[in-house]
Amino acid sequence: MLFLVDSPGNCLYWNSFLQEFKIKGGIPFEILQVFCVLHHKGVSFDDGSLTVILKLCANLKELCLGLQVHAYLIKKGFDLDVYIKCALMNFYGRCERIHSANLVFSETSDCNFQLWNEIVLVNLRSERWKHAIGLFREMQFSYVKSNSFTLAKVLKACSRTEALHQGRQIHGYVIRRLALESNLLICNSLISMYCKSKELELARKVFDLMESRNLSSWNSIISGYSALGYLDEAWSLFSEMEKSGIKHDIITWNCLLSGHFLHGSYREVLSILCSMQLSGFKPNSSSIISALQAISELQILNFGKEIHGYVIRNGLDYDICVGTSMLDMYVKNNDLLNAQAVFDCMSRRNIFAWNSLISGYSFKGQSEDAVKLLKRMESEGIKPDIVTYNSLVSGYAFWGNIDEALDIIRRMKISGCTPNVVTWTALISGCSQNEKYKAALEFFVEMQKEGIKPNSTTVLCLLQACAGLSLLHKGKEIHSIAIRNGFIEDVYVMTTLVDMYSKSGSLKTAYNIFQRVENKTVATWNSMMMGFAIYSLGKQVMYLFRSMQKEGFQPDAVTFTALLSSCKASGLLNEGWRIFDNMKSRYGIAPSIEHYSCMVDLLGKCGYPDEAWELTKSMPYKPDAAVWGALLGSCRGPDDIELAEVAANKLFKLEPTNPVNYVMMMHLYVMLKRAEDAERVRMLMEDGGVGLGNAWSWIEINQTVHVFCATGKPHPDEGGIYYNLYKLVSAIKELGYVADTKCVHQKVDEEEKEKILLAHTEKLAITYGLMKSKSFVPIRVIKNARMCSDCHTTAKYISLLKRREIFVKDGARFHYFSNGNCSCNELW
Repeated sequence: MLFLVDSPGNCLYWNSFLQEFKIKGGIPFEILQVFCVLHHKGVSFDDGSLTVILKLCANLKELCLGLQVHAYLIKKGFDLDVYIKCALMNFYGRCERIHSANLVFSETSDCNFQLWNEIVLVNLRSERWKHAIGLFREMQFSYVKSNSFTLAKVLKACSRTEALHQGRQIHGYVIRRLALESNLLICNSLISMYCKSKELELARKVFDLMESRNLSSWNSIISGYSALGYLDEAWSLFSEMEKSGIKHDIITWNCLLSGHFLHGSYREVLSILCSMQLSGFKPNSSSIISALQAISELQILNFGKEIHGYVIRNGLDYDICVGTSMLDMYVKNNDLLNAQAVFDCMSRRNIFAWNSLISGYSFKGQSEDAVKLLKRMESEGIKPDIVTYNSLVSGYAFWGNIDEALDIIRRMKISGCTPNVVTWTALISGCSQNEKYKAALEFFVEMQKEGIKPNSTTVLCLLQACAGLSLLHKGKEIHSIAIRNGFIEDVYVMTTLVDMYSKSGSLKTAYNIFQRVENKTVATWNSMMMGFAIYSLGKQVMYLFRSMQKEGFQPDAVTFTALLSSCKASGLLNEGWRIFDNMKSRYGIAPSIEHYSCMVDLLGKCGYPDEAWELTKSMPYKPDAAVWGALLGSCRGPDDIELAEVAANKLFKLEPTNPVNYVMMMHLYVMLKRAEDAERVRMLMEDGGVGLGNAWSWIEINQTVHVFCATGKPHPDEGGIYYNLYKLVSAIKELGYVADTKCVHQKVDEEEKEKILLAHTEKLAITYGLMKSKSFVPIRVIKNARMCSDCHTTAKYISLLKRREIFVKDGARFHYFSNGNCSCNELW
């Protein structure tokens, strides 16, 4: 460093120093220190030296020194030099001063091809894709020729911004100006651009026209086919690549791994991982992430633990993306203990890691742990985002804690985070799943007030709420929303529409929609079969089942629930046994307790309570309330009383607060004229604090729901309703109706019992429907409890007298009354 004491005006020593420094590989920062010392001593520098200094400032992001160099250049008049200009633009771009870089360019009166290429590349490096494409277009209009490197980078920008039109124009420019087939760099960029723009045909044409291909060419085209789901073609190219003498690399394998994961071929991902290792390739971070994501979907925890061991042995746990994927894998496999352990071991955590664990605790119902994690996250300086809050809202709503979910939404708003469609849909979904249907519809109204448009999942949840309440008119409104928003082609929406119309008393509409579904799934068939089943249309269910099989669909457990439900609703005993026996032997599906419950119910309804009892004792499950309830319901005569008492005692233990079980037993005792036993059951209810509950029925008239309750505030038109009901009862008595006073358990005389029967809420709702609706409109009534036999008989006679269709959905099933008959065929 002797040159420091030489003539301060001599720059020759400085140039020699730079040359020697480069050869000996010195530290770049030291050069800048030496430059500063010399500059203060008054050493003059030429444009070449200053260009080197600017490049060093750019690489080290030394903004202040670079600004001083720029000022020095202006003073010395070097700022007009092309290389200096390029170095300045590069310096400002690297130091995130892209505006200054563009200013340097715009202040240049005569820009040559070097300056144009540099400014385009500077903008591309700063990810200002659209601006870079715009500059490139100006460059062409200025008749400046771009180099291959710039063209390749601009094509990359076109793929990033989905600017396919501009990319095609560049393609045309390349064909006119260059020998495209021999330019590997540009061809590879074209393939990549067309693949990312989902134009595989064009990508393949470019690939096929290439005179020679390198590894990048093959990887680009294989990646394109894999990413877009053409997996067989990707494998075909993989084989061709091998035959052409180009060896696969880790990127080739990773393209196949990610492509198979993206398109749901999760098991194939794990198979590819094994093949990759057998071929001598060691999985890297990208490979492991694809494998972990596949394991998350397949829920193969043991395999996930093996991958975890590989990650630790190979030192891949430093990668934050691998750590986050590992954490997510444990969360989705319901192993929160290991998820927490992975989280605690992560040296760096991103927002995705926090959100994944918070989501895991929320959906597990461990809301306290989720909130603690949220507070810890905030204390570590990480601000929760919309995903964090939505995870908490979803978790609370899923478990039915709607008030807590609303508190999180309020907290979101305070933090400056605006609830989006996911937030509201989570809330609506939670309400629907927990049978808080009215709340679900109310939240949708609030969502609309806030200007949030629903997505297809929102519509699904709303249709489920309408089905739960059998709100036909509201369901039609949601149907219209689905049409307006383009969700009508969604098979899940269409399937839920079938379910909603079936449960809302419009089976014909449900079937019309079912027939219009082009891409039916097993769930679509199941929904329609269940729709026919609840209307006791067993033969139609069997016809659908045969049609489903002819179209190549394999039945699942839900299919057999629908089939057995239709058999019990229609009294098809032999058909029911055949289906039940074929489940395991022919279709390989082991009957669940739900299927056994259907068979017990079917045997009971067909008058075989002893056989039902034998099946209950032989089934491989401990009978639940549904099975004991089916047994109790099958007991109707004096010979069945012992079995009824066994079933009732089991139910009193399993469901001590359910009044239906007590009422069924009391009704049986009354029928058998065992008043003392009926009174004993009534006292048992009273001692246990079991009330009959508030029975209610409702009917929708002109978009308004009218509720009729056994207790509480009477309906405003009560006087007129009773007047019309008395007239109806008098008229149907002439047709043969006799009041079934056995349905009344109070100790009163027969006349008083008849008056009590008149006050049953379904009778009031049906009467009001006749009063207020047009003569051709079906009456649709929803009741929260099982219809009594007297109301059932009354509805049959009214349908005959008034020539009206009457639908009654009670707590047990659907009743469709027409011309004096009911769809249940007395099997209810």
